[in-house]
Amino acid sequence: MWLKNSPKIITGVVLIMISLTLFSTAVFGDTLSSSTRIKDIAKLQGVRNNQLTGMGIIVGLNGTGDSSRANSQMVVNMLAKWGIIVTMADLKIKNVAAVMITASLPPYLHIGESLDVQVASLGDAKSLQGGTLLQAPLNGSDGKVYAMAQGTVYIGSPSPAGTGGNQRNNSGTVGVISQGAIVERDAPMQFDLTGKLRWSLYNPDFTTASRLAQSINENIAPGVAKAIDMGSVEVMVPRDKFADPIGFISEVENLSVTPDGIAKVIINERDGTVVIGDKVKIAPVAVTCRNINVRINPPATGAANSDNNGGNAPDPYAAYGNSGRVLDLPDGTTIGSIVRALNAVGTTPQDVIAVIVAIKEAGALYGTLEFQ
Repeated sequence: MWLKNSPKIITGVVLIMISLTLFSTAVFGDTLSSSTRIKDIAKLQGVRNNQLTGMGIIVGLNGTGDSSRANSQMVVNMLAKWGIIVTMADLKIKNVAAVMITASLPPYLHIGESLDVQVASLGDAKSLQGGTLLQAPLNGSDGKVYAMAQGTVYIGSPSPAGTGGNQRNNSGTVGVISQGAIVERDAPMQFDLTGKLRWSLYNPDFTTASRLAQSINENIAPGVAKAIDMGSVEVMVPRDKFADPIGFISEVENLSVTPDGIAKVIINERDGTVVIGDKVKIAPVAVTCRNINVRINPPATGAANSDNNGGNAPDPYAAYGNSGRVLDLPDGTTIGSIVRALNAVGTTPQDVIAVIVAIKEAGALYGTLEFQ
């Protein structure tokens, strides 16, 4: 019995998953668009990661190294540092690989602290598994050495074919060294703690930038903040905050602001996932898709528009029609309500997507529709 009904059960599970996604957006939409901390939507300019790069040699490989000229030249140079003079013609090395080294130096990571590094083969090495990177300098964009890297390489376990695993790790020519670099120089932070600070929005938006400046002016001091453009807000540090600039930054970052954004519906046709922003609105419209009829009625007038029906608002699930496939919904219905109503009458995920697309094509969906 369970096997006979399994397709229906699977379809039901998929519909429930879509319904729950949309229900959480519709029910908690106000929460999603409610106030949040400035530090969650913007970052202080000048406080950023710094990219480091370098070249090095990995030794101890079990015959899986490379035979490139770059590899041989690097080995010759390294041996010369130790007083051993050889020529490239004298070398036949398969246990050594030349690699590029990369790392990201976080802000305010000080001298003596460690960070992870990544290594990638430069030549025709078969694998870096089990190798050890010899000490190598890591340079910033200014050419200065900010860290020294060394340690055992880990390339990860190969992912089974067809599992969508990381093919980079499967090749064996890219790996990581956990905490493999030691910081030798502090990265400079470019901002003035006694002048102007600037916050950059993660998602630039004119309205959000204006609200962020307004929140700072209302809670810190009038006129200290100004939205420069849709992506940044400039803040003057008040004189009474000069003595404690870190405290001032913390105070600003923890202020509340209500972010704004574009109304958007994102559809993944491969797995039937639909994600709907809380700002998406629907105009009165009538849509017929296969054997499904959806009607969003225009607002009533006069007495019919008053909420005198026993004190209850119209129920979007009240009128489905005799066939169970006609959805008669009131004005103001959201996309989330439409999808829940469609799920209630047993439509498939493909039908739900088709209805949303039809509403958009009719010009009744106020927002953007994005496919993945």
